[in-house]
Amino acid sequence: MVNSFESVLRKAKEIERKTVSVAVAQDEHVLEAVKAANEQGIANAILVGDEKEIREIANRIDMDLSNVEIINELDIKKAARTAVECVSSKRAHMVMKGLIDTANFLRAVLDKEIGLRTKGLMSHVAVFEIPKFDRLILVTDAAMNKYPDLKEKVEIVKNAVMVSKALGNKLPKVAPICAVEVVNPKMPPTLDAAALSQMNARGQIKGCLIDGPLAIDNALSEEAAKHKGIESPVAGKADIMLMPNIEAGNVMYKTLAFTTESKNGGLLIGAAAPVIVTSRADSYETKMNSIALAALVAELLN
Repeated sequence: MVNSFESVLRKAKEIERKTVSVAVAQDEHVLEAVKAANEQGIANAILVGDEKEIREIANRIDMDLSNVEIINELDIKKAARTAVECVSSKRAHMVMKGLIDTANFLRAVLDKEIGLRTKGLMSHVAVFEIPKFDRLILVTDAAMNKYPDLKEKVEIVKNAVMVSKALGNKLPKVAPICAVEVVNPKMPPTLDAAALSQMNARGQIKGCLIDGPLAIDNALSEEAAKHKGIESPVAGKADIMLMPNIEAGNVMYKTLAFTTESKNGGLLIGAAAPVIVTSRADSYETKMNSIALAALVAELLN
């Protein structure tokens, strides 16, 4: 099982090289990540955007464009549509957001004519390598679904399980995170957690182990779970943290990213192909990690 981003990159190099289509590609950190992915044999690229700016940035970062396809499109909305169409037409395996706002990028992804819309729910899965843990920790959903109901949480779990399986985890452990570890009718997330656990036990949600509600200390620390007398196959061993809403997910994501010596990457799952939506504040390394994750998911989908 993959337990670090070093092994993520190693595994991504072992599979067939993928192609990433980049929407509005004239962004230095994005091009640095694309350059690294190309040099490491993980992904070729189709760059859609302002060709003059792309070439200027590439020259500045010493990026070889001789084997990179560039599609010159100055209009950002048209560039996003073209990048997505490269994936829907099977010229590329995944699409990545460049120098464009997320709303316009996702409009292209979800376009009924050329987009990657499916019947499933799209959700964001963040993957963290945290020094004190012997495994990668997945956090979902920190960016896409605001206040998911039970039905939506089932889909969010399934999407996260797909990413975990792409990383080689055949039976990931899912912890529905709540403020407490007991069911409280006045706290709706605990009711959802209990329902998800029961659905999993009855085979309605397959391919993982779900147990909750669990407070975050009990999900991550065997010692904390033992201290509270919690006996569970998930407590202290969680691979996937299902957050109750976007506020909790976003706070968790940014706390891990900015206050720990962690590495991370992330992507949107639930479309016809992986969608890489990184923040402008994200480092080149995070963007590179996200491309590698997307390559592994694309391999699983193909």
